[in-house]
Amino acid sequence: MYLISHLYKNIQKYNRQRKSFKFFLFFDILIVGEIMKQVILKIGGMSCSACSNGLEKYLNKQDKIESATVNLVLAQAKIVYDDTLSISDIEQMVKDSGFESLGVYDPKKEEKEQGISKSFYIFLILALILLYISMAHMIGLPTLTYLNMDSYPKTYGITLLLLTIPFLFYGRDLFQSGIKNLIHKTPNMDTLVTIGVFSSFLYSCYSLLQVFLGNTSAVHHLYFESSAIVIFFVKMGRLLDERSKAKTKEAIQELVQITPESALLLTEHGEREVTIDEVEVGDILIVKPGMKLAVDGIVTSGKSHVDESFVTGESKPVTKEKGSSVVAGSMNYDGYLEYEAKRIGKDSTISEIVNLVMEATNTKAPIARIADTISGYFVPAMMGIAILTLLSYLLLGFPMSEAVISFVTVLVVACPCALGLATPLAIVVSMGTSAKHGILIKTSETLENAHKVDKIVFDKTGTLTYGNLRISHMVTDMDEQELLSMVGSLEEKSTHPIRNAFLLELEQRKLHKKEVEHFQNIAGIGLSGVIDGKEIYVGNQKLFSKLKIEEKYKQEKEAWTKEGNSLVYVFINHEVVALFGVSDIVREDAKDTIQTLQKYGKEIVMLTGDDKVTASVIAKELRITHVIAGVMPKEKTEMIRTWKEKNEKVMMVGDGINDAPSLSEATIGVSIHSGTDIAMNSADVILMRDNLQGLVTLLKISKNTYRNIKQNLFWAFFYNSLMIPIAIGFLKPFGITMNPMLAGLAMTFSSLTVILNALRLKHIA
Repeated sequence: MYLISHLYKNIQKYNRQRKSFKFFLFFDILIVGEIMKQVILKIGGMSCSACSNGLEKYLNKQDKIESATVNLVLAQAKIVYDDTLSISDIEQMVKDSGFESLGVYDPKKEEKEQGISKSFYIFLILALILLYISMAHMIGLPTLTYLNMDSYPKTYGITLLLLTIPFLFYGRDLFQSGIKNLIHKTPNMDTLVTIGVFSSFLYSCYSLLQVFLGNTSAVHHLYFESSAIVIFFVKMGRLLDERSKAKTKEAIQELVQITPESALLLTEHGEREVTIDEVEVGDILIVKPGMKLAVDGIVTSGKSHVDESFVTGESKPVTKEKGSSVVAGSMNYDGYLEYEAKRIGKDSTISEIVNLVMEATNTKAPIARIADTISGYFVPAMMGIAILTLLSYLLLGFPMSEAVISFVTVLVVACPCALGLATPLAIVVSMGTSAKHGILIKTSETLENAHKVDKIVFDKTGTLTYGNLRISHMVTDMDEQELLSMVGSLEEKSTHPIRNAFLLELEQRKLHKKEVEHFQNIAGIGLSGVIDGKEIYVGNQKLFSKLKIEEKYKQEKEAWTKEGNSLVYVFINHEVVALFGVSDIVREDAKDTIQTLQKYGKEIVMLTGDDKVTASVIAKELRITHVIAGVMPKEKTEMIRTWKEKNEKVMMVGDGINDAPSLSEATIGVSIHSGTDIAMNSADVILMRDNLQGLVTLLKISKNTYRNIKQNLFWAFFYNSLMIPIAIGFLKPFGITMNPMLAGLAMTFSSLTVILNALRLKHIA
């Protein structure tokens, strides 16, 4: 069922948008007759958007790679590939592109944030010493006699050289990356830094040689400190970036850490502690008061109260007893439970949540493609501008020293760190924030566009109402118990919420179920089957036209629909034998949610297959003015398609099998977690907390994320637009200049500005 529904959704979107297929983490997928696999690899050696873009382009050009998406912030590559390839083959492709594969991503083995190393503090002290020696005389600070550049130029020059050499070793990873990517024709930030640093260092070595040859005035053309300080600032910026990026992963790590690492296994010899990996489906596990449940399962013995708030959002503990389902990560409060393991490992609820979040963070929002396109040309363009700057200075008669420094400054200030972080950082933070609020968003495109929808369309039963239906009225020409036994047996095979009303009635009356033959689900109409040799149909009023039978129970129909009841007719051997009135309860949060969405300027529509009168009663209570009732699933889909053809962006909210095509067709499909599997698999968003207020939170997060990305991109472009002309020297006539050290500091500040702005999204919802 999962495969069929998921393929249906993606085939529909592919036909409409000609986009790549989207799939879940670690699943084998069937595409057009061939098996495709998916993996997420950890990538080493990426420092800027030019790196991630270069690797992404390289992988997408390779044979048997269906698609590849590289995430700079998470340092990951999501790859869909032909099953004839092995993981080692893909890792070799990564290596051939100039980067390093650090293995398959495993959220449970994700490294914790590293502290600041001792080497950083050592080089901080060296950098301060170097700056003091080279600049003290400029600001009137005391200097050592033998380090006076005018009196002892040779000693001064040698001291700067010796202090700079350790920095070259400190930045060797930058140089290796820069040279390697230049060789692979994918120049990146490290390439700019490498060329800039060595240009400054080699020119300083040349000037120092001139000093030893007797030209003591060349001591004023020593820029060793620029090389060293640029390296230090880049490394410091990289350290701050990594620490900030680690904070963006906190929500994902919190989800992973919800489940315990061990469980109590019930054996013939008593209880035994085992690791999660040792648990198998069918094992009986024990959970005592104060312990967390290790896997998803069914309670076999005991009674207790369990906290499931991380999934449901309901702070009140839920009573669990024999037959109750339990979820991994739930906290057991006061009782003793034994439960059978049903879903373990990647099949567990929490693993699915983590996989969904990871899947989403490894997709690209439309706005990100703009930044990627620009950054792909940015580094080569900046290398060209730096060379033109150097040549222009020489042709205009400026000293070589000034030309070289301007050349280096342009290279350093142009590093596109902020540009590369602008979009993915905001996406990762927002995905984590959404997950914390019980909102699972499958793609970053959905996150970006959710707040842009014009029309929000709601199914009625199970969406605007709880779907906890009850039989409120009944009229029949046959024995009630016999009737209920037949109808309940047929409804049991259905997934529509109305089945619960009849199953509850069977349970309360302690009636036995009958064997059903030739069961059929008639979409948008009802059910049919054969019981005790009798052909039975159960469904709505549309059955009259399908079966060509004269309508019956008109008086009861009018009275019950005015009360807001849904009508269920029963036909046996093509005769109307009964009419049921089934009532439901409107969700407590539905009215407030609808009103808030209307205040946001969204048009609200109720689109239901239920009777128009019944739908109108619910709509009136919720103050929904636009009601379309009595429609088939196909008609729902066609209506949504019509709205989209008018350039309206449509969000569909539903929960049932009949809603799946509409959820797929909508611009954004939203499923309630209590809905069917096919509905959740067809949707772009899943509300895990079974609460419609999640829609309001979704729109808030989406709007704030989009605004945050635009702010980040603005700052990144503003920084480069402002700093590059200064670095070139356009503002020298006004006394505004820049050197490589200031350029390195400005580059770090730019990245930090973007990072801190993105991290604000953790507190917005």
